[in-house]
Amino acid sequence: MPVQRKNIFILGLDEANLPTLESVPESETYRFHPLLSISELQEGEVSVADLMSRAREVLDAHEGGIDAIVGYWDFPVSTLVPMLGSEYGTRTTSLESVVKCEHKYWSRLEQQKVIDEYPNFGMVDLDSADPQPPEGVDFPMWLKPALAYSSELAYGVSDMAEFRTAVNKIREGIDRVGRPFNEVLELLELPPEMAGVGGQVCLAEEAMTGIQVAVEGYVNDGEVTIYGVLDSINYSGSSCFLRHQYPSALPPSVIRKLHKVSERTMRQIGMDSATFSIEYFYDPKTGDISLLEINPRHSQSHAELFDYVDGAPNHHRMISLALGNDPALPGGQGPYGVAAKWYYRWFGEGTVHQVPTPDELAAIERQIPGVRIDVVPAEGQKLSSVSQQDSYSYEIAHIFTGADDEEGLRRKFDQCVAALGLAFDDTAPGGRDQKTS
Repeated sequence: MPVQRKNIFILGLDEANLPTLESVPESETYRFHPLLSISELQEGEVSVADLMSRAREVLDAHEGGIDAIVGYWDFPVSTLVPMLGSEYGTRTTSLESVVKCEHKYWSRLEQQKVIDEYPNFGMVDLDSADPQPPEGVDFPMWLKPALAYSSELAYGVSDMAEFRTAVNKIREGIDRVGRPFNEVLELLELPPEMAGVGGQVCLAEEAMTGIQVAVEGYVNDGEVTIYGVLDSINYSGSSCFLRHQYPSALPPSVIRKLHKVSERTMRQIGMDSATFSIEYFYDPKTGDISLLEINPRHSQSHAELFDYVDGAPNHHRMISLALGNDPALPGGQGPYGVAAKWYYRWFGEGTVHQVPTPDELAAIERQIPGVRIDVVPAEGQKLSSVSQQDSYSYEIAHIFTGADDEEGLRRKFDQCVAALGLAFDDTAPGGRDQKTS
């Protein structure tokens, strides 16, 4: 008798993640269905009401059961999952718990109730004729909207001149995500401290220093579980990621502290039946950690890393929780001891050429075992036209590597960059790629 496959609808299902989704344990019992495209969900100013209407059309037209509705992207996907789950009876966390993570100011208010590991912060009045840093928040600091994609509109500032420049840039771009975020906030009963705050606000936070770390976990029936800690290494002299590396090389005492702070925080947020990813800074000089932000979903960027080291992508936890199954897995069952996701970046404007075809990329992956490559821009595309980029660089390719040690990871990355053979023209001054040390 054939196995009855579970129908799993994925908001923003993309080709890059399909191979890792199809390699999760028991994937032969799942049928993955796309639910809205990446361009519908993330390009331009989205309408949450419109996206909900389009999603309903797809779900209502489906012949058969709807066993799970999931997603691994930020807003609006993160909020659509519980909204659709509530309508279609699928297992998700609450909308309020997601927004408490996504809204950077509300998230800080929740964090300060249970932990001390966060920076000084406050709101910047964008409507003021002369905006000022919040009282008690000193330079250097970061300015960012309450909600943003991939560090978009996030600026590090060290004096009032840079502060004013950043405020003007945020004013110009905040509506794209802020307005639709307001649609979601209106669905919630907000606490007094969030009255009148809204989604189009700017947050200022004192800059944190040290090593960036990501903690991945989930909450199931109220129990918080941490299943992975990863190190995030930046390009030299830059705030842009060079690579994420798993597992973390931090001391066990620091790992234990990260676990404890994450557990307290997620219990306060009230998340359940869902994955999360929390970013921190660890200062090796003082031994202190400081929470940067909470993502109410696992990181799809880390899927290959967990597959290389643990033998299963982290997508497994998302799917298992949505289906009401046990998400636990033993670690260290993969073919490699360490793994990394590398960001091949360009730090200036340019047009990309000689982009390998899918067949050529597949040939590189065959020649270098334990790698996977996704090129971001298309042939002849101007880098400034690539969506979802940070404020300081352009992502050219994502290169996933698995190896026995860090030296092996670096060697495979260098081999991949050389094999890609990408070329750029019209490069603006200062547009040379940066060292990967």
